[in-house]
Amino acid sequence: MIRLKDTKHPNTAEFLDSAIRVAEYYGFSPLDDMRISKEKDAKIRAATSRAESEITFSRRDERGYISAAKRAAAAARTLRQGGGTNNNFLAWRVSGGQGSVPQQTLELHVVGSSSAIAEAILLVVANAIAEEAGLRARTLSINNIGSFESSNRYVRDVGLYLRKHIESISPTLRPRAVEDPLGTLVQLIEKGHPAAPRAPQSMEYLTEEERRKFWELLEYLESFGLAYELSPQVLGSRDFWAHSLYELSMLDEETGGRLAFATGGRYDPLATRFTGAHTPAAMIAINVEIRGKARTPRRAPLPPAIYFAHLGPEARRRSLTVLESLRHAEIPVYQSLLYDKIGEQMVRARELGVPYILIMGYKEAMENTILVREVATNSQEAIPMDDISNYLKRRRMGAAKVEARV
Repeated sequence: MIRLKDTKHPNTAEFLDSAIRVAEYYGFSPLDDMRISKEKDAKIRAATSRAESEITFSRRDERGYISAAKRAAAAARTLRQGGGTNNNFLAWRVSGGQGSVPQQTLELHVVGSSSAIAEAILLVVANAIAEEAGLRARTLSINNIGSFESSNRYVRDVGLYLRKHIESISPTLRPRAVEDPLGTLVQLIEKGHPAAPRAPQSMEYLTEEERRKFWELLEYLESFGLAYELSPQVLGSRDFWAHSLYELSMLDEETGGRLAFATGGRYDPLATRFTGAHTPAAMIAINVEIRGKARTPRRAPLPPAIYFAHLGPEARRRSLTVLESLRHAEIPVYQSLLYDKIGEQMVRARELGVPYILIMGYKEAMENTILVREVATNSQEAIPMDDISNYLKRRRMGAAKVEARV
């Protein structure tokens, strides 16, 4: 959990206001404002209710994420029923967090995309929020538990390992070691049990395809310059998570240890339970203590005049760096990093009616340039990436706009 004394914010409301501004810059919108149609299918309603009761929780914080996960899944189901071609969305939600200390939780969700860009966006935005708050000496820890099939082998070996060390486990925890090996291992890790570091590691059980997809996420982080460590001790329930899990922590200068303030991962299994159909989804939850004013006024930013489009995987990897530099320069832009095809992005740009489009393809990514296209004349110019913010400001293409209160 983030302690406000470690930030530049005097109260919880100011922290949340700053965090939400960062999230909304990247295209996140309020989850609670999204349209959700009432489910008419009795079988799906019954399956959703049953799914929640059957979940095995390996971590205490997982229970607190159920409400938002159900709402995100319902919003995804509503989009799917609407018959649109784009069912991807980014959403944020503030809720009361779990734990003995009063706290607020800012959840960020990316729903509808199975690409590693979903987790990359979440980690870049969470890191930017922490940076804006003034949190220093941050550490990003990442693990991967693979699909349900590959993690079956992992959990089987964890069970065998725990049996060999059953005498060192407390008597109250021994029954769980038989029924829920993964949850037991999570508890041993939390307690600092000496057997935990030598337990089997989930990344060793990944298939070649799962390794390739995981490496794709790490490539995004390396391209952005976000340092990380691979940590086999970042785990969670298989009813909740699949593939990537991650944790952001900071150095506790008083104790020299780490304070975790954000956790998350890909929760495809849970979203699929709640929608009745395969639904890719990822999230990160940022916890902050409640101190002073806690409610922040809602603000509606005016629409940007620029749309950022990418073409190809290399340009997509470089896009996160470009967007973060534009955010620091206070130049608002639309983006659709969840789209795979340039045609889809051009359609979206036309729908938004922006006068300017920034385009980065493979050639531009290799040459460190960005094309700036004026929609009215269809003229375009290649601008060095390092100069793009100054170029847009000199021509008043991306002047920061005053936000209106709602």
